[in-house]
Amino acid sequence: MRKSLKTSITLATTGALVLGGAAFGISSAQASTPQIHTVSSSSSKIPAPVASVPEVLGGSTAVKLDSGFTDALTALKLTPGVSGDATLADGSVSFPITAGSVTYWSPDGNYKPYVQGLLNHDDSGLTLKAGDTTVTLENFVVNPGSSKLYGDVLVNGKVAASNAYLFELWGGSLKPLQLEGDNAILTGTTVHVSEDAAGLLNKTFGTDAVKRGLLVGTATITAQIK
Repeated sequence: MRKSLKTSITLATTGALVLGGAAFGISSAQASTPQIHTVSSSSSKIPAPVASVPEVLGGSTAVKLDSGFTDALTALKLTPGVSGDATLADGSVSFPITAGSVTYWSPDGNYKPYVQGLLNHDDSGLTLKAGDTTVTLENFVVNPGSSKLYGDVLVNGKVAASNAYLFELWGGSLKPLQLEGDNAILTGTTVHVSEDAAGLLNKTFGTDAVKRGLLVGTATITAQIK
């Protein structure tokens, strides 16, 4: 299993968890029973977050595939599938969360980006197949703070790129954080093909039809917090 989330979190004077102002990691020194919690602060340039999840215990990132994306795949004669622990059913592809942490500020405030963290999805991915060629995009790392999704790219099982910038994440339609039982849920982020991914897919499949910004679908992140 690939471990790409290795950086320890640091505790800022505001009580917010900050790593380079954008992303978060996991430390072995964290509490054994993580939970979502409100952090207070009397005064600081960085406001206290609404909620902080120092260690995500599981869950999934699911993407409801847009009809425009699936129509484009059909036109290109590409067949979507999954690798590893991912699932594809009823027009949605889902990838288990294997590690991560998330901090959430109120979207009504002035602090941006208001969702920050890292979420790893090791040993699962999306496949695109045409004839004898199969491209696998896997081991996703979602960074909501930078609005980017990274992953490894394999062509017929051989690594073509590692930790490549694959998808843009647009949060304009993101809905407020929901808490349901043991889960924190964020839904509404749209997923779009990055320029790097478009170039790689076009080169591999001998086309120029894949464009940067192509809408893949709408994501729902379900993070298990206890």
